[in-house]
Parts: sequence; C-alpha cells; structure tokens
Amino acid sequence: PVPQPAPVAPAPTRPAVQLTPGTALALVGGGTAVVLVLGAVLVSLLLAVAITGASVAVCAVVLRSLLASDAKRR
Repeated sequence: PVPQPAPVAPAPTRPAVQLTPGTALALVGGGTAVVLVLGAVLVSLLLAVAITGASVAVCAVVLRSLLASDAKRR
C-alpha cells in the first residue's frame, strides 16, 4: 500500500501591520532622531581628529623651532 501524505496544516494568517498616521509619524520621528544622533557623533569624532591633528602640528613646529635655536647656539 502507498503511504498517504500527511495533511499539511494551512499556515496561520497573521494580521497585516496597519500603518496609521500616528505610527508613521513615530517612525519618521525615530528615524530622524537616529540620523541626528549619528550625525552629531560623527561630527564630534571629526572635530576631535582635527583638533588632535592641529595640536600635533603645533607641537612639531615648536619642537623644530627649539631644535633649530639650540643648533644655532652651538
């Protein structure tokens, strides 16, 4: 005898997500907040790198000046 295939249970239908104006506004607001926070973090990192680079450049100029004046004295 040929075995009968097991009956397949129908997939449960889940209700579709309803996008009301309130939830759409909340999603847009949340997305905007994420973009603003990420932008602020990235700008602050860029500013920190720029300040670090400028201070290293100033230190290099001061050291070069000190070494040059020390070499002239000898």
